[in-house]
Amino acid sequence: MRFLSETAVDGVSERLLALGDIPGVLWTPSDATGARPLVLMGHGGGRHKLDPDIAEPARRLVRECGFAVVAVDVPGHGGRPVDERYDRIATENQVRVAAGAEPAPLMARFQALVAEQTVPEWRAVLDAVQRLDHVGAGPVGYWGISLGCGLGVPFVAAEPRVRAAVLGHGGGYASGEAAGRIGVPVRFLVQWDDERVPRDASLGLFDALGSVDKSLHANPGGHGEVPAVEWDDTVRFFDRHLTTV
Repeated sequence: MRFLSETAVDGVSERLLALGDIPGVLWTPSDATGARPLVLMGHGGGRHKLDPDIAEPARRLVRECGFAVVAVDVPGHGGRPVDERYDRIATENQVRVAAGAEPAPLMARFQALVAEQTVPEWRAVLDAVQRLDHVGAGPVGYWGISLGCGLGVPFVAAEPRVRAAVLGHGGGYASGEAAGRIGVPVRFLVQWDDERVPRDASLGLFDALGSVDKSLHANPGGHGEVPAVEWDDTVRFFDRHLTTV
């Protein structure tokens, strides 16, 4: 892992990094020493590691909880080159939707395919970041909605270091089996008027989660209209589950 640049604002250090050809960013307290909880954040489709919906809550988790937060660009996003195979499948899906196909199952199957690459990538990122003296092998959380949910469900199911997760804005067409293997506390976000993910698909994925400690948070509005209160509750959720033994 290589660090490419570092800036510090309001007590938060932001370091751009590269693990092989995977570009990422790590946020930590500017004066961090010793081990601390780490949250991996997965961005949405068409977004990137420094999207405001990633960077702003990441900085809050650092400032308010003393956590470390890491995010990376998924294939075909941000600083990564276009992946011809994924790009071709995405184009074919757009044609099918234009011809009348239901988009949610196509999107879910596509995300399951991409997860075959991102799950091992993200586990390697955790390995590298936790070797840093000022991060260490502390408890891990995961946050991801939309594409971050589609990729995050199989990641959380596969990664025993994750102790709590925030997921949502995703459906269960391709993720139900993996969701059943998740046993950690989960907050699941649903936008009741989501124009991309049918409500019954979101509720089906929530129902499929194997966690005993899971809560459904439904709010009015479209796919990208997460209310501010959910960001506040996310900080409290991770603080509660990642700082207690």
